[in-house]
Amino acid sequence: MTKERFKSIVAVYMILERDGQIFLMRRANTGYMDGMYGLPAGHHDGGQTLREAVAREAHEELGITIKPEDAEFVFTLHRPFATDGDRVDAYFRIKAWEGEPKNIEPEKCDDLGWFGYDALPDNLISKLKIVFEGMKNGEHYAEVDDRVEG
Repeated sequence: MTKERFKSIVAVYMILERDGQIFLMRRANTGYMDGMYGLPAGHHDGGQTLREAVAREAHEELGITIKPEDAEFVFTLHRPFATDGDRVDAYFRIKAWEGEPKNIEPEKCDDLGWFGYDALPDNLISKLKIVFEGMKNGEHYAEVDDRVEG
């Protein structure tokens, strides 16, 4: 009998930048970090590459078209102690897209917009500060203990 392998929950995050600003969405009615600003994101569903997951999620959440090859990997955040299991978050800078991002899921998002890196909202999901600081320092990986960070 073969032992079942451990599985992590994988999510992909989109970093859309334009004119020195970054696109953020305020979460609502999800039960997770509601009222906080975060990046457009979604789960990897399996049977697809991470870049393909980014393209799918961009269409589902924002109504924009991204070619998988226009998603540039920039950072991984490992959260081994998340409340619902081990999580691996893959962040991609989106180099090009078609269309204007809009709120396709108003039941999950009650505000969206462009923010300067030097003028991010106070209610930004704290893990993103770790990601942005790491990227600024040329790093590509960090770990967060959700038992401590919350």
